[in-house]
Amino acid sequence: MVRWIVIGSVGAIAFTVYALVDLSMTQAPRVRAFSKPVWIAVIVAIPLIGPLLWLLIGKSKRTGPRRAPGRSSPDDNPSFLGALERESSDERIRRLEEELKALDDDQPDSADNPDDQDPKPPTS
Repeated sequence: MVRWIVIGSVGAIAFTVYALVDLSMTQAPRVRAFSKPVWIAVIVAIPLIGPLLWLLIGKSKRTGPRRAPGRSSPDDNPSFLGALERESSDERIRRLEEELKALDDDQPDSADNPDDQDPKPPTS
């Protein structure tokens, strides 16, 4: 029996902490019925019922899109889409192959240059 009381108490405390954190993270225009200090008092003074009231009636529902204003994904960005249309995939592949070939030409081949190889350890 004591075990269930301890588990229930921990659950009630966790629920109360969750409601307090949720209240503190909620913007003021979304708080309904009371002000934030009154909601804090209700949540702390009335265990289980206070946090439940906060979650059910104290917080207004979010309306509108959840995206941050001014940010868009690449497929919504006109400059990104314009850059894709300017260069076809064949041209891009050709350009990348030329860049790789230029990088290969710049790097000396270690098999051709014996000075770059590690000397063999002396055998005894």
